[in-house]
Amino acid sequence: MTTEGNLLKMTTRHSERVDYYLNIGDEQVYVNELIGHRLTLTYQHQINCIRCGRKTSKSFFQGYCYPCFINAPETAPCIVHPEQCRAHEGQDRDMEWSRTHCLIDHYVYLAVSSGLKVGVTRHTQIPTRWIDQGAHKAIRLAKTPNRHIAGLIEVDLKQHLADKTNWQRMLKGQIQREVDLHQEKKRAGELLSSELKGYLIDQDSVTTIHYPLEEPPTKVKGINFDRQDEYSGRLAGIKGQYLVFDDGKVFNVRKHNGYLAKLEVD
Repeated sequence: MTTEGNLLKMTTRHSERVDYYLNIGDEQVYVNELIGHRLTLTYQHQINCIRCGRKTSKSFFQGYCYPCFINAPETAPCIVHPEQCRAHEGQDRDMEWSRTHCLIDHYVYLAVSSGLKVGVTRHTQIPTRWIDQGAHKAIRLAKTPNRHIAGLIEVDLKQHLADKTNWQRMLKGQIQREVDLHQEKKRAGELLSSELKGYLIDQDSVTTIHYPLEEPPTKVKGINFDRQDEYSGRLAGIKGQYLVFDDGKVFNVRKHNGYLAKLEVD
């Protein structure tokens, strides 16, 4: 099988094991059935902005040209720092976009991907957000009516909890599996300032996620199209947004949003 097109992050479906679909051009390739096959990925020396489609010599913010990076609502500072969101005050790059992305219910959650972390996501992105981070398990902590308040809760808790995933430990399966999310949720609630405690929720179900990666690699090294044009290897599994090969090389699909590539499967 050979297919070519601009890459977009993999689409996922949460089932007994996560199902992965690689978006390449107009095609969706079911990646799970490629495990065990040799894949060749070849960069075609072209990047197109995933928002406007124009050619760009460099990708910003995982797939955008520089003008879109500066102006698009998808790349606003509050995407990384939700506490900076001002959509609730009527101030944003695109209020129409904000009404469907910022001024909607958000969850603050606790997840274990390598270690325990706190995060924020739109209600429509559960469990997709957890899968993209390679989370082993996760629990909802608080529910807010907009992105700004969720960000304030996250900032409060970042004094005590990590907010980043160690991607190498996550891929190598070095996970703190013994973390009790119910206990951590209780502890996090007690750490919150009084004005934010009102957003805590009683929903205590823990979502556990299993990935199609039977044997995690002992060492990992990223494949980067900015440094090499081609890579060929046997696909060992998939986790987060990474294709994991049996030599320990990993390809971050989301990082290569907009890159024009050819995929060949033996």
